Amino acid sequence: MSDALIYVLFIAAGFAIGGAYSMWTVNKFASGVLLALAIIAAAGGVLRLI
Repeated sequence: MSDALIYVLFIAAGFAIGGAYSMWTVNKFASGVLLALAIIAAAGGVLRLI
């Protein structure tokens, strides 16, 4: 179960980074929010690995 959660966190971070990148020209605030969520998800995945 823990391995699946780590994979889901990293996949969610990847989707959020892609969304933030594609939204950068449209809405910089929403892009920043997605970037913050991606950083939180990636940090959560790294902390679950430790």
